Amino acid sequence: MRIVMTLLARDEADIVDAMLAFHLNAGVDFVIATDHLSSDGTTEILEQYARDGVLRLLRETGPDMRQIEWVTRMARLAATEHSADWVLNSDADEFWWPRCGDLKTVLEAVPPRFGIVRCLWRNFVPRPEDNVFFAERMTARLALRSPLNQPKNPFHVQQKVMHRASSTVRVGVGNHDVEADGLVLLRHWYPVEVLHYPLRSADQFARKFTAASESRGGDESDPLAAHQDAAHSAIRAGEGARFYESFLVDDRALVTAIDEGMVSIDMRLRDRLRMLRLPGGERDGLRQFSLTRPDALAVRLSSSRPDAAWIDDVGAHAERDGIERSRDLVRRLEGRVDELERTLPVLVRSRLRSHGIS
Repeated sequence: MRIVMTLLARDEADIVDAMLAFHLNAGVDFVIATDHLSSDGTTEILEQYARDGVLRLLRETGPDMRQIEWVTRMARLAATEHSADWVLNSDADEFWWPRCGDLKTVLEAVPPRFGIVRCLWRNFVPRPEDNVFFAERMTARLALRSPLNQPKNPFHVQQKVMHRASSTVRVGVGNHDVEADGLVLLRHWYPVEVLHYPLRSADQFARKFTAASESRGGDESDPLAAHQDAAHSAIRAGEGARFYESFLVDDRALVTAIDEGMVSIDMRLRDRLRMLRLPGGERDGLRQFSLTRPDALAVRLSSSRPDAAWIDDVGAHAERDGIERSRDLVRRLEGRVDELERTLPVLVRSRLRSHGIS
């Protein structure tokens, strides 16, 4: 089995090295990356992985972000030029953590008739910075039932998907869904957690949402999401710092959130990246993590608390999925009614004329 990951990145130097090393030690065989106007060292990190032969680097220099177009292109290249069996379309702030074994173990268990597998997004909240690497301090994982999980917040409830390679696949907004002939969705099984670190520092927050707003316009089918629009509106009004700080969880707030069951402490990524860190820190000035550790995802949480939190999160996601399916059904029914309202008068007049009635 060959797994190819796609990555669309812009100014992610604080996290992209760790993200690539993690996945290339977790079952991913190759990465196709598109760099869009990075200026913070992201491009140079991607180039180093390309020189190692584990990444193909594409570059986009136009002002407009075309996420759907570019990720769809990479997903199709994975099928047509890189012999992929399965494809994961990821962002730089996501770490795909299998619930059992590595990614290959999970995907080998999927019955042949299914081609799309859902993965549960699990958000980690920002913590006070103190110039500490994000994984060392961001160990507070948000429960899906938390009030912070709202559409206008960066922690809204979502899923990601893994899919079998296809030359006709089309990736949806935010890489949250895909469509292709013959790809059947496997429901009610979430074998992979996507550990998500969307807000890591005040500076990263400002860069991320300013760029998201300024680069939109190239793809009308991919407008700003509600949380992107809310963040950029705050930045534009001079309230960006306050907006970011509204999500920051200090030590006192953390204790309360844990007691209320809104947050769990999850050190898996921290411990995994400690294992992958190169001796002596940096290599070649940029890379800090290794590609050569065979003990993929050896770290596991021993507490039973994460299992209870997992069950609760899956339940919350299942409720949301049921609501979304009902909304889709209503939209389809409304579309059929609209079509009938447009065509019925024409049909009636045609039938009347056929009986000589004008």
